[in-house]
Amino acid sequence: MNKNNEEEEKKKKQEKVDQEIDGSDQQQDGTKTKSHGEILKQQIIEGCETYDRSWSSILLSSFTAGLEIGFSFLMLATLHHFASGYFAEEVVFKLMAFVYPLGFILVIMGQSILFTEQTSLLTLPVLSNKRSLGSLFRIWGLVILGNLVGGLLIALTLVWVGPKLAIFTELDIEKIGLHMVEYEVFTILVSAILAGWLMGLLSWLVTSSKETVGEIIVIYLITALMGFTGLHHSIIGNIEIFSAMLVSPEITILEYIQTLVVILAGNAIGAVFFVALLKYRAFVFNVKMP
Repeated sequence: MNKNNEEEEKKKKQEKVDQEIDGSDQQQDGTKTKSHGEILKQQIIEGCETYDRSWSSILLSSFTAGLEIGFSFLMLATLHHFASGYFAEEVVFKLMAFVYPLGFILVIMGQSILFTEQTSLLTLPVLSNKRSLGSLFRIWGLVILGNLVGGLLIALTLVWVGPKLAIFTELDIEKIGLHMVEYEVFTILVSAILAGWLMGLLSWLVTSSKETVGEIIVIYLITALMGFTGLHHSIIGNIEIFSAMLVSPEITILEYIQTLVVILAGNAIGAVFFVALLKYRAFVFNVKMP
């Protein structure tokens, strides 16, 4: 009997939460900041819209994102090549943070599906009982597959064309890749969790923005922070490490796969726990039952 009462209470609580979210209408005054409920409502709606897309559309959009984020790697390698003669190596890697956001801006503003930017967004419909956990894992699988395949293709292209155009060398590619894998597994995991956390916040803040310029500034600041601190991002990291593996014997395929899996796991944990779960539960705890 107690179990039935608990289930009934949970059902009533969820219905009340849904009512509060659905009642979170956008402010008429465009100068006012969106409320927590408004952002949450929009994120859930956008997440559900992604679930409702065909698998071929999701796969193609995520494949496109994997290609487009490669332009960040193009700029990283080019800047590394031309700045290395003027600055110390550690300074060059800090300067690279200023061009790191380019691919992210192209992907997010172009509405392509990027795993880390969509991780918390796709989790919210599950937390609000609008989609199942199984459907979440299926859509994650499609997005990751598309992102990685697109990244591998652009990596193959850039590794060939960069030296041909003399904008960077294989040595530049190797140094960037080694910079990603030179840490212990646990260090990479924690770094990836922080990166996933930031990407989840990026998604939340982009939704809260009212203008395109504001969205671009948010994307630039957060991804530049990731680049400056060297946090591990799975999708561009896939390109960096795979490219280095192609030109350097110091990175094995086993090391590439292991590092990529750890980063993917860390990114997912950071976005799901520190953004989706905490933001959603903070709203739920504020809902008062009559």
